[in-house]
Amino acid sequence: FSYFAERGISKETVQKKKIYVSDKTWIAFPYHDQDGSMVNIKYRTRSKKFKQEPNAKRTLYNYDLAHDADTIIFVEGEMDVLTLIECGFDNVVSLPDGAPQEAKFNEKDARFAALANCPLNATKVIIFTDNDTAGQSLHAELVHRFGKDKCWFVDYPSGCKDANEIFLQHGGGRIQTIIDNANPYPVDGVYSANQFYGSVLDLYNGNYTKPVEIGYPELDEIYKVLKGTFHVVTGIPNHGKSSFLDQVLTKMAEDHKWRFCIFSPEHSTSMHLRRLVQIRTRKAFDEGLSNRMSKDELQDALAWVNEHFYFIETKDSVPDIDYILDKAKSAVLKYGCDGLIIDPYNEVSAVRKGNQREDEHVRDFISKCKRFSRVHDVVTWVVAHPTKLPKENNGQYSAPTAYDISGASHWSNQSDVILAVHRDFDNKSIEVITRKVREQGLYGQIGKCTFLYNYKTRHFEPDTRSDDIREIPHWGHTYD
Repeated sequence: FSYFAERGISKETVQKKKIYVSDKTWIAFPYHDQDGSMVNIKYRTRSKKFKQEPNAKRTLYNYDLAHDADTIIFVEGEMDVLTLIECGFDNVVSLPDGAPQEAKFNEKDARFAALANCPLNATKVIIFTDNDTAGQSLHAELVHRFGKDKCWFVDYPSGCKDANEIFLQHGGGRIQTIIDNANPYPVDGVYSANQFYGSVLDLYNGNYTKPVEIGYPELDEIYKVLKGTFHVVTGIPNHGKSSFLDQVLTKMAEDHKWRFCIFSPEHSTSMHLRRLVQIRTRKAFDEGLSNRMSKDELQDALAWVNEHFYFIETKDSVPDIDYILDKAKSAVLKYGCDGLIIDPYNEVSAVRKGNQREDEHVRDFISKCKRFSRVHDVVTWVVAHPTKLPKENNGQYSAPTAYDISGASHWSNQSDVILAVHRDFDNKSIEVITRKVREQGLYGQIGKCTFLYNYKTRHFEPDTRSDDIREIPHWGHTYD
């Protein structure tokens, strides 16, 4: 018994597990099945030579005491099993063939045959393997076999390699504390509140990404841009929604150095660049127009656009949202893009899987975009057309609401922000209306502001006219 006494194991524990000495050299550890019958004997010497009975059934050590426990503690080796029994834990087991040097996750690995031979009823598995390379490999193998949802792990005190060393250096009370404080193994997609403590504290202390103002005071009162959110811009065709959004993006690139990835196949990329350089230079592009930009101004503007805008194109097919988000991910990682623009939604493949309805297709499209925004900390804007609206008595259309967007009510329900850009013929202005702001007060509120389109500068400008002056000589221009 002196060998075990040196390791803090009492005579009572040794006798409980029916350990004996064979041929004066080999310490024999009997292995028992759940009914108590002996099915194997493992032998070891003080110098760490090992052998087992030939052709014996591979079972877990201490399986007879632990097989029906709700919680199982997995350790590495018979000595650690005895250590935990000494500390009052009978629900502890060990594999008969030790730990692998490398985790290979081979389901046919004979080292783990004991797991198949010894079914366990436990709903919780605490992994207490050695704190070394082989122990970490065994840890990984056990998690692979039992699943993360069942597995918990322990924290080792500094300088200790296994459970017996902890017991000898710190006592049984420390073993009890370590097991009581075992940590749930992280499960992908499932988190505890404590895992968010740091981020909640940051929110409390004001240490978080603040919404970005566009730079137009009237607009900033009702609409700001917060990373990780999903925005929809709607409006009747040719009412200016795409042009207004381009100006917002250009303003953010100028003032905040943001970069954007754009999928906008309604026009060629060259035509889109034409619009962006006009916004950048505040001058006309086309020949024959007054205030036309010079070639040097064009080159300077293109160089600036090249630093802030990237374009997704497909030559021979209509891409689906998975393709667009995959390319946008590359743009975020490679170029540091802060926003993704899909303009318009109806240029994305509408092919549905199986018997999927249109509203389900829209729901999944929005969900993927929102997940992309959160995961990559970017803003996603989608330009979406409304359904055909009825005319009012004056022959004009009302500004579309969130529920007028073509496809499904999911646009209203799932979006973080919905903007309507609407041309007011009576007042000869452009109205920008916030139809939805999920977190009002943080990045906007429900409201409206008006802009005029200055044909000379190619810019939407805040409407500062008095109520009795509403004439704009360039009103006939088409914006989208």
